[in-house]
Amino acid sequence: MVKTTKQPAKSLAAHRPVEKLIHVIRGQKVMLDADLAELYGVETGQLNRAVKRNPSRFPDDLMFQLTAEEAERLRCQIGISNRGRGGRRYLPHAFTEHGVVMLSSVLNSERAIQMNLLIVRAFVRMRELMAHNKDIAARVEKLERGHERTASVIEVLVEDIDRLAREVKEMKTIPPVTKRKIGFRLGDDD
Repeated sequence: MVKTTKQPAKSLAAHRPVEKLIHVIRGQKVMLDADLAELYGVETGQLNRAVKRNPSRFPDDLMFQLTAEEAERLRCQIGISNRGRGGRRYLPHAFTEHGVVMLSSVLNSERAIQMNLLIVRAFVRMRELMAHNKDIAARVEKLERGHERTASVIEVLVEDIDRLAREVKEMKTIPPVTKRKIGFRLGDDD
């Protein structure tokens, strides 16, 4: 088990909301090892060594190592330092919500327990927000479908008006038919 340093649990969370540390990678909401180590008050390497010593607690569905491409995308998005400039030598590990819960069994300290509760609550809040946003998204989609129907009716009407306008224009451009006058005319051989 890893001992953590004694720091107030709220100090790190007050600077950055935990929700901002949650990323979506491979379709899963995860937290990176460096962020978790900072929250728990341990070195990133120390956290990863504790995980390596307990491989049965961290199967692939709870924790995975990022690919070089995923790490590069994250580096560009959130500012992870470059490898050649004193940054990480190893690709980051990502922990799912359940992987974070499992970390509390490896990092057995009061701070780890407090941080775990904070992190799990953040995941729950995100899930609630996503559920609420799905409701809003469904309402917007319904409005858009109504708008699409209205727009398609308007498009049909505009096409009909354009067609009628072309027909009227063509009717005006047709030369008038000259009619023969009725009656007898002198000098016509017809």
